[in-house]
Amino acid sequence: MRIVALEEHFVVPELLDAWRRVSGGEVHGAGDDPLSRRLREVGEERIAAMDDQGVDVQVLSLTSPGVQNLGAADAVHVAREANDALAGIVAAHPDRFQAFAAIPTPDPEQAAAELERAVTGLRFRGALLNGRTGTTNADAREFDDLYGVAARLRAPLYLHPQTPVAPVRTQYYSGLGDDVDFAFANHGIGWHYETGVQLLRMILGGVFDRHPELQVIVGHWGEVVLFFLERFEAGMGRTGLHLERGIQEVFRQNVGVTGSGMLSERYLRWTAEVVGVERILYATDYPYVPTGGGRARAFLETAPFTEAEKASVGAGAWERLTGHLA
Repeated sequence: MRIVALEEHFVVPELLDAWRRVSGGEVHGAGDDPLSRRLREVGEERIAAMDDQGVDVQVLSLTSPGVQNLGAADAVHVAREANDALAGIVAAHPDRFQAFAAIPTPDPEQAAAELERAVTGLRFRGALLNGRTGTTNADAREFDDLYGVAARLRAPLYLHPQTPVAPVRTQYYSGLGDDVDFAFANHGIGWHYETGVQLLRMILGGVFDRHPELQVIVGHWGEVVLFFLERFEAGMGRTGLHLERGIQEVFRQNVGVTGSGMLSERYLRWTAEVVGVERILYATDYPYVPTGGGRARAFLETAPFTEAEKASVGAGAWERLTGHLA
């Protein structure tokens, strides 16, 4: 069974330099710790780790928050440099690596152009977006050209978490101690509420009405909202929205879901029940989540699905979605 993993991260020096200018200090991925080294390594060591996981192909993407909180000029420059570097990485190991483009959304016009270049020129399979851009939500009309390009090319957009804005962190995730506050606002739960809300805003804001062919993928078993979807649609149905399709219908037609390395059979079964097995894809969130020792493959091999359904989750759904871009 072939496994293509979609949420697999790396960094390039240009991004680290840009983050340093913004933060004024050290940034994630720049150190000598094992995690930082794994983020930077895109050769034999990473391939050996993939073999240890049981993963055949990684779809590489620039690690969060990517370029979306940089100034427009920096974002455009770093995105192009990262995408050109990534094209070289894929060319060196085309049987093991594919690519999601970094997109400079601080400059919406260039964002659309860079997606077009990455997909048609560099042969990438889509792009990864880290939710909002600065304080601008993902449903903003200024991104319509970007979504239009993605829909026209049938190139999926992976909607990835990033840290909530400072006022939200202060109001909801602070006062418990620095370490707890950080985890609470990020990998504990804050990332996932943030991303789920961005996806819901895209639906409520009519993005999928304006671009009905647009395909979006979210990780972590639907970024929380999947588990409250019926309630959400029932509640929002009384607010005077005039969407062309129901919220659950959009999920089942326009949203793919991965587990991001969360090897939970309970979440897997729930996702299959809510959106259908055909909407599930695979991801390990390398190098952030440890799924070595064959655990990534074993989780899918022992899933409560038919062999055909397992093959669909492993690679079939991805090929149906992006095979035309190969």
